[in-house]
Amino acid sequence: MLIVDDEPGVRESLRMVLKEGYEPFAVGSSGEALETLAATSVDVVLLDIVMPGMDGLQLLEELRVRFPNLPIVMLTATKTVKTAVGAMKLGAFDYITKPFDVDELRVILDKATERAELVREVEELRSEVGRRYQLDNIIGRSARMQEVFRTVLTVAPLKTTVLITGESGTGKELIAKAIHYQSPRGRRPLVTLNCAAIPETLLESELFGHEKGSFTDAHQKKLGQFEMAHEGSLFLDEIGEMGPGTQAKLLRVLEHGEFLRVGGTKPVTVDVRIIAATNRDLGAAIKDGTFRPDLFYRLNVVTVHLPPLRERRDDLILLIRHFAQSKARDMGIPEKTLKPETVDALLRYPWPGNVRELENLLERLLVLCEGPTIAFEDLPDQIRRSEQDPGTIKEQVLEGRKSLGTAVDEFEREIILEALGQTSFNQTRAADMLGTTRRILKYRMDKLGIAAPER
Repeated sequence: MLIVDDEPGVRESLRMVLKEGYEPFAVGSSGEALETLAATSVDVVLLDIVMPGMDGLQLLEELRVRFPNLPIVMLTATKTVKTAVGAMKLGAFDYITKPFDVDELRVILDKATERAELVREVEELRSEVGRRYQLDNIIGRSARMQEVFRTVLTVAPLKTTVLITGESGTGKELIAKAIHYQSPRGRRPLVTLNCAAIPETLLESELFGHEKGSFTDAHQKKLGQFEMAHEGSLFLDEIGEMGPGTQAKLLRVLEHGEFLRVGGTKPVTVDVRIIAATNRDLGAAIKDGTFRPDLFYRLNVVTVHLPPLRERRDDLILLIRHFAQSKARDMGIPEKTLKPETVDALLRYPWPGNVRELENLLERLLVLCEGPTIAFEDLPDQIRRSEQDPGTIKEQVLEGRKSLGTAVDEFEREIILEALGQTSFNQTRAADMLGTTRRILKYRMDKLGIAAPER
């Protein structure tokens, strides 16, 4: 605790009555207070209003700028209570009059320090969440994902509206969080709303809030998601499912930065960054009349497209290893090794559910498989039956559903994994089997994202 009062008697009295439960520092001027706070971390400040030089109100304003979360309790004589109330408007936590009641002072200080502790916990959690959604923690070594990361790094610092597209399960919400937490708004709220999960009749109220009595069940005023996200970001997931009426109201917010609550008459102004996502083809939705073209152009300022997992095979080995380790750690069970033929089958599978399907599968395998390894026989039927013959691959290339480069990589990966599996991942013996050198084999393994299973 820092006590700031120009009267030595008051400083000493406060120090004596508060030394149990607090570690009080006492100074006699605003200048000394600023020096102390620059060198020492404190939980609460007791600040006298009337002091020579820089008075308590001036110091309060300075501290609010430098230490916005530091609780400050004002000390005031009875005749300056009106001034103390003004201090509350400037950001003081509370005030107490001289001569003060010790019990009352302790109650106020306990509340102030409790709030300071909660604020610190929230800040620590925000920092932890921010670190979790840094791009360094998102797996994606493939060229397509590296392009996504470059776009995210470019657009994150701006207020630009972002539209994230991609199939279900590709990680659109993860990218939305990365954009928010790496932006200047990262310490403000990120509010998420799934437009497909809320009936159209309730979506407007959910987005914009409503006034008391605006409809039958509106027993009190409710703030909408836009107001909750003020100075932060609003992530509108599955925006392609939004009905035409709500689309028109959303367009108005994007154009003017204001809206009306349901049943309201006074416009509400907000500062919100919009990040939207969809797994639908919005171009086709515009043609069939289910999505407004003017809203699409407002949303489609910067587009981030997430490729399906079947088009980022270079990331599969990394993702398999990551989920196998992280899920085991989260569940508190020993890690398990995937046999080479198991990994081979996972690499062949087309993953219609994308990364989400892979994550859920590995969790299931870790839980249900007995022993330290996961064998090919442990995989679900649809993955074991997904073997593709060369004719099928040829047809996919000729029909334009798969590039020649991807087909060649898949074939080469299959041959290398087979050789490694037959030699227990002995690279020298596998290279001899393939008629090449260990150095060239290692180069091809690194290029194709093939790593030896951890022992």
